[in-house]
Amino acid sequence: MLSRFKKHSLITLVAVASGFLGSAAFYGLMKPGSNEELLVKSNTQSQSRLVSLNPMAAGLAPEGFVAASDATVPAVVHVKTTYSVSSNSGYYNPFQDFFWGDRGFRNPAPSRSAGSGVIITDDGFIVTNNHVVENSEKVEVTLHDKRTLPAKVIGTDPSTDLALLKIEDKGLPYLPYGNSDNVKVGEWVLAVGNPFNLTSTVTAGIVSAKARNISILPDQQFPIESFIQTDAAVNPGNSGGALVDTQGSLIGINTAIASSTGSYSGYSFAIPVNIVRKVVSDLIEFGNVQRAFIGVSIRDIDSKLADEKGIKKLNGVYVAGLTEGGAAESAGIEEGDIITKVGGVDVNTSPELQEQVSKYRPGDKIEVTLNRNNSLKTVVVTLRNKDGEIKVVKNETVSHLGAEFATVSKEESAKLGIRSGVKITKLDAGKLRNAGIREGFIIQSIDNRPVSTPNDITSVLNNKKGGVLIEGLYPNGTRAYYGFGL
Repeated sequence: MLSRFKKHSLITLVAVASGFLGSAAFYGLMKPGSNEELLVKSNTQSQSRLVSLNPMAAGLAPEGFVAASDATVPAVVHVKTTYSVSSNSGYYNPFQDFFWGDRGFRNPAPSRSAGSGVIITDDGFIVTNNHVVENSEKVEVTLHDKRTLPAKVIGTDPSTDLALLKIEDKGLPYLPYGNSDNVKVGEWVLAVGNPFNLTSTVTAGIVSAKARNISILPDQQFPIESFIQTDAAVNPGNSGGALVDTQGSLIGINTAIASSTGSYSGYSFAIPVNIVRKVVSDLIEFGNVQRAFIGVSIRDIDSKLADEKGIKKLNGVYVAGLTEGGAAESAGIEEGDIITKVGGVDVNTSPELQEQVSKYRPGDKIEVTLNRNNSLKTVVVTLRNKDGEIKVVKNETVSHLGAEFATVSKEESAKLGIRSGVKITKLDAGKLRNAGIREGFIIQSIDNRPVSTPNDITSVLNNKKGGVLIEGLYPNGTRAYYGFGL
């Protein structure tokens, strides 16, 4: 009995001591500033529980969170769009419509979608994602004060998945631009959206990475993906919402999530505000984005490429080729050069280089720092547009058609095997949309008369009465015919 008692006493003493030491260790881990996680296993249950020891759980979030939330929430809006969905997935057939009318082929049924947006001026300019308003026929915006106002789509840029809206109001709360170049990995950020029209929601996290390319714009000829990656919780309805720093400055537009389920599961991605600022400025001033090109094909530098080319330092972006007569070639950049800076900003990946170039317009002169044969040099590059020109190109509009047009680029003409055509760069309510034509359609002929420029469309349709037959194709090569009356 006595030995058994001593044995049990010893076990009890060890257990108490272990418990005391464990508690002391746990208390030590709980000290302010700890950013660890402790996995605590229960002795009485077969399950484990995760005790979060990060500053958020301990009530130690940065003081700026409250002030940043107060400044941001009133400037984030709910965006609701209405569009028609055809009961037939094909293209409009004017001959079928002749027999069946609107009852047959098109039979549009209204559908709705929603997202978020960010007010950027006190007179009602709002930034959101292109995919939030794409193909919309009606856009409404619900403000933080619960008022709902009609919104006009000023312009879109599918290459960056951005869109600019305008509502008619004054004295609105808005977010000031920050500087996404200065955002650091590990920095605290807030994601603010209005996904369900239940007033804005705020989540917090840190910047996990910068200049992420996640290939979500595969249909675009010149996509620009250089996302800010965060672990702030963002769900689909937050698309177009704000990513802000702890000072309440806009540093990005929330766009995508990494998920296998369609819901947030760890990472979200935002378009850097320096890209947003440029796109918005162009859409307001020109009606379309003035995209600049440096005229190089590039490769990220890894160990394999470094060994192959004898590269000593892995920083920078390798110039694998040059566009003949392009901006880089004209500035003296050579194949095999390594671009280390664009406009004074370090670039180490292809997305970083794309992001920096995207902030400029054709005709802008920028300094590019090169590593050539392990020696640094700086050249001045005059950027050009996709057609190799430095001039600004505005969209031309034929008002009663409800569309904006631009001459098809040489690259796209070559890709599609066509000599010429006029591309619909923007489509609003009007004759073309009513006929079933979609944005991006390339018009090759009207009433069997070839068209090569927006002016050709104007001259063909000027004083035209009666039926019109349009022939052309889409960027994926699908040919289509449309008919309507004037």
